[in-house]
Amino acid sequence: MLGKSPAWEDAGGACSGYLVQTDGLNVLLDCGCGVFGKLRAQIDYVDIDVVLISHLHADHIMDLVPYASALIYAPRQQPVPVGGHPGTDNPARPRLIAPTGAGEKFARLCGATGMREGHISNAFDLIEYEPEETFEIGPLDVSFQRVPHFIATNAIDLREGDRRFTFGADCAPNDELCEFARGTSLLLIEATLPRPEREGPRGHLTPGEAGEHGRRAGAQRLVITHFSDEMDAGWARDQAEAAFGGPVDVAVEGDVYEV
Repeated sequence: MLGKSPAWEDAGGACSGYLVQTDGLNVLLDCGCGVFGKLRAQIDYVDIDVVLISHLHADHIMDLVPYASALIYAPRQQPVPVGGHPGTDNPARPRLIAPTGAGEKFARLCGATGMREGHISNAFDLIEYEPEETFEIGPLDVSFQRVPHFIATNAIDLREGDRRFTFGADCAPNDELCEFARGTSLLLIEATLPRPEREGPRGHLTPGEAGEHGRRAGAQRLVITHFSDEMDAGWARDQAEAAFGGPVDVAVEGDVYEV
């Protein structure tokens, strides 16, 4: 658990970002504000094989900017000896698998802040996906499911044999996630709101709704995430457990879950 905050970081925390590791494969799931520094505390950023992005809201992508800066400007990434590093003909360039339209969004983001428009796209090997597509990443089978949010957003399922990890991303209450996550080993689901939105379209879940979705999905294990340190974690757990009908884990940065 690198970052579990919603759109505003906890004190000392980070927004959405999760490190998934299996058999030497390192996958970064979302890269929101503050995540790159948290990532560096756990693993060398050049050892990330793939970055998977659920949707293009700032709190899920903003730290792709400093990550790209490291991949472009770090001394060990240069083709000639510099800064005590020997130079390399093979600098790290992780795959970046992001929703359709990501390249254009990244270009606008970088251009608006005075950076080269290709800052992110050139640092990574960018692949844009549609939700019906699937990928094989090492031993992992990756699939997606569109879920209702304020912009196009996808839940992500990582499967290795009988083991599954499903990330619900950001979403309003919906049936699609429950079906997509059916029987998953671990469902990581947002629990952003202390109560439903008071007006306008829904875009997030409460802890109780998160627990209900986990129960309907028949998830073997449920972890709630994407909530602020301003929301009482014990209250959130109680709400989720009452709806889930069993124990629920509350995301804490630095925690590790084995599937």
